Amino acid sequence: MPLQRHWLTTGAAVVAALGVGFGAARWIDHSTPAAKPAENDHAEGEGDGAVVALTLEQAAQAGVAVVAPQRGGGAELKLPGRVSFVPGAEAAVDAPLAGAVARVHVGIGDHVSAGSPLITMRSPDGAASRASADAAQAAVDAARAAERRDRTLFERGWVSQARLDVTAAEARRAEAELRAARARVGAFGAPGPDGLTVVRSPIAGVVTRISVAPGQVLHEEALQVAAVADPRRVELVFEAPPSAAALLRPGDRLESTLAGAEAVSGVVVAVAPANANGVVVVRARPDTAAPPAGSVLSARLSAGGGTGALVVPLDAVQTVDGVPSVFVVEEKGFRARPVVTGRTADGRIEILSGLTGAERIAGAGAFLLKAELAKGEAEHGH
Repeated sequence: MPLQRHWLTTGAAVVAALGVGFGAARWIDHSTPAAKPAENDHAEGEGDGAVVALTLEQAAQAGVAVVAPQRGGGAELKLPGRVSFVPGAEAAVDAPLAGAVARVHVGIGDHVSAGSPLITMRSPDGAASRASADAAQAAVDAARAAERRDRTLFERGWVSQARLDVTAAEARRAEAELRAARARVGAFGAPGPDGLTVVRSPIAGVVTRISVAPGQVLHEEALQVAAVADPRRVELVFEAPPSAAALLRPGDRLESTLAGAEAVSGVVVAVAPANANGVVVVRARPDTAAPPAGSVLSARLSAGGGTGALVVPLDAVQTVDGVPSVFVVEEKGFRARPVVTGRTADGRIEILSGLTGAERIAGAGAFLLKAELAKGEAEHGH
């Protein structure tokens, strides 16, 4: 006989909180007919339970975190950390030379592309560099003309080889000075003859700071203009004791938690040697939706060789049909799979059977999936 589903009277309030995040979700019944319950009794529960048809993106928007079961019994570290920009995702933009700010093109929060103008300034040094480049070009033109003239005279036998060599050397020297003058103009942001220079963003991203205003004069001691960062390019950075360096290696799984209990999983990509303060910096690449840069995290990292029972976040285990279950990610959504649980400690619970360890499951926010099943059951009953 089909199992009777019992739901808490507060389930309706939880379902209402789902809102748009679960608007596209629908309850799907067991994949195997109830008339043949014995065929569903698989060792790992594959095919058992109902499915919440929800994509990973929809789940993340609704507040459901996806994590991987961890193998207990290995070395474990608790690491304080934060979300930081990856190298190259943040730029501090300075003016290349002193001058007066003529115009500010962007404000804090504006999205910019690489090469977008940030400010326009007028600089006497910029005008001087452009004038030097123009003078160097004129000198090159004159030196090349002299070289052509002396070469013609030499071919007619009217000047010596020594005279031609000197003229050619002068032309090469003038060309070198022109290259240096052009490089100086480029380093100054290619100012025009009037000294107007446009300071541009070196990267694409969002303007996080503007340090100037029209009319402000920038000096060599204070040339800060703006800061730009790409909020999509972030990583998890943690601090560990020096003894942890021998235990950590790229590829280790990392499960971290925000102050609001939101789970963020990632993979270790780099472990730096201990710095002067005796701290090992661990960098990890998030493989789920990452919180904004600056968010504070704490992580539990199983490094190398856990061999005990599988452990999952305590929030991952929900009671479905009176049976402890976890929601496993499948192609069609999240399937409720019965499990046998063991001991609990430090916010985690052992899974004695029902999972292989290769699955991805719902962690924090799994109760929302349970509530969606209740909603689906009510609709199915009508």
